[in-house]
Amino acid sequence: MSKFKSNYTIVMNDIVRDGSKALRTKTQEVELPVSQEDKETLLCMLQYLKNSQDPTISKKYKLRPGSGLSANQIGLDKRMFTALFKDEKQEEYEVMLINPKIISHSVNMVYLPEGEGCLSVDREVKGYVPRYERVKVKAYDIEGKETIYKFKGYGAIVVQHEIDHLNGIMFYDHINKDNPFKLPDQVPVESLY
Repeated sequence: MSKFKSNYTIVMNDIVRDGSKALRTKTQEVELPVSQEDKETLLCMLQYLKNSQDPTISKKYKLRPGSGLSANQIGLDKRMFTALFKDEKQEEYEVMLINPKIISHSVNMVYLPEGEGCLSVDREVKGYVPRYERVKVKAYDIEGKETIYKFKGYGAIVVQHEIDHLNGIMFYDHINKDNPFKLPDQVPVESLY
């Protein structure tokens, strides 16, 4: 039984840190229909993101702000993640995806000028992380309904970061090893902001 029930508050001690084998292992598909335990875990993970973005609560629990959280970041070998972010129009998105799969993406790429961060990585990693500007994802929602989602801009970056986690890939794996601020030559890439 998982401890991540709806009344459990995830704190930084629950987050698996960089160097752990769990972050380098491809996660297992979640069995459908979605179990009550998996639903509660997803809601608990989403609540962490809400708490981490709330200045009062994040200070109280010493939480680092996050836009996404994958199950293996809390030590669970399951293909599911949550995300909480605002798009370019400042519309807020709450996402809970199970067994997500990118089914198509744009040719154009974007990157965050300040680089990416990760709740599992306690050090600053400098460098550009090129991501597809738009992605189309097939996944199951918390009720087990298969849905196609479209993300662009910042949302697309967050979703690709989390799907990478589920595949055992860290964001810094995408940074050019020889020159961290070099971007791919063969595709159009621009800064998101």
